Amino acid sequence: MEQALESESLNQEIIEHLMNPKNYGKLEHPDGVGVGHDEKTGEYVIFYIQTDDERLTDVKFATNGCQDTVVLGSMFTEMIKGDSIENGKMAVGKMDKQLSTATAQQQVCAEMVLSSFIAALVNRKNRLNGEKEEMHVELMKESCEIEESQEKEKTDDNQ
Repeated sequence: MEQALESESLNQEIIEHLMNPKNYGKLEHPDGVGVGHDEKTGEYVIFYIQTDDERLTDVKFATNGCQDTVVLGSMFTEMIKGDSIENGKMAVGKMDKQLSTATAQQQVCAEMVLSSFIAALVNRKNRLNGEKEEMHVELMKESCEIEESQEKEKTDDNQ
C-alpha cells in the first residue's frame, strides 16, 4: 500500500511539472548559458544559470523537446535552484542514477537536460576566465529518436 501511495505521489508530481513547468524561460543576464543539442532530431535544451559566488541563485531552462524533457528540466531545476554549484554537480549524478530504469528515450531527454546544465557551468567558467563565449554547446552522443528495437532490447534487459 505504501509503495502505491509513493507511486501515486510521484505521478502527481510529474503531472504538476508537465502542466506547470517550474523555472521555464530565459534569464535576462545569466552568468552561464549551456545547450544540450540532439543534431539528429534538432531537439535542444538551453540552460541558464545565475550565480552568487558558488551558489546557483537562479536557474531556468527552455526546450523544443518532448514532454519528458520539459518534466525532467522542471524537476532538475527545482532540485538545484538556490543550492551550491557543487551540490548541483552532485545532483546530476543522482538524477542520472534515478533514471537508470527509465526508457531509453527518457534517459536521452534527461541527458540533454543534464548536459545543458554542465555546459552552462563550462560557459560560466569560460566567461570568468575572460572568454567572450555567448553559450557553450554539448552535442548529444545518443539521439532522442530511439528505434523501437533498441527500446524493446532495453526493456527486455531490465526484466
